[in-house]
Amino acid sequence: MILAVLFANVEGNILIERVELEHCCRFSGVPAEERLHWRSFLVKLGADNLKGVRNEELLVASHKSVYIVYTVLGDVSIFIVGKDEYDELALAEVIFAITSALKDVCGKPPTERLFLDKYGKICLCLDEIVWKGLLENTDKERVRRLTRLKPPTEF
Repeated sequence: MILAVLFANVEGNILIERVELEHCCRFSGVPAEERLHWRSFLVKLGADNLKGVRNEELLVASHKSVYIVYTVLGDVSIFIVGKDEYDELALAEVIFAITSALKDVCGKPPTERLFLDKYGKICLCLDEIVWKGLLENTDKERVRRLTRLKPPTEF
């Protein structure tokens, strides 16, 4: 299961946090202070390891029986947290789909300003790629069609 998708800026401020276990009271039922610990852990992980990393170069970590795949794209750090069947290889596919959609929406690796300008469209793309903790769509063209807010004409 994909537990969370998190985007942060270069200062470590969270731009988007998608926790995929909403029905389980966020982050698998853990209290707010534990969620804060996870956010802090991910931001610190990025601060420690993402300096000097090329765009879309994947880094992998594991912590408390979950896998974390993360990268940087422009001024935005992207973290994907998963467990069970979503190991580092499956999460690499998820992050590839997300970075591909993000580049498509922004037209280039995003600055923080461009990312925030395209916030709504990015959220729509995330909803089409990851749904209820599972990878739903990886095809960039399909995600683009589904986020046009028009009924699909083909399946």
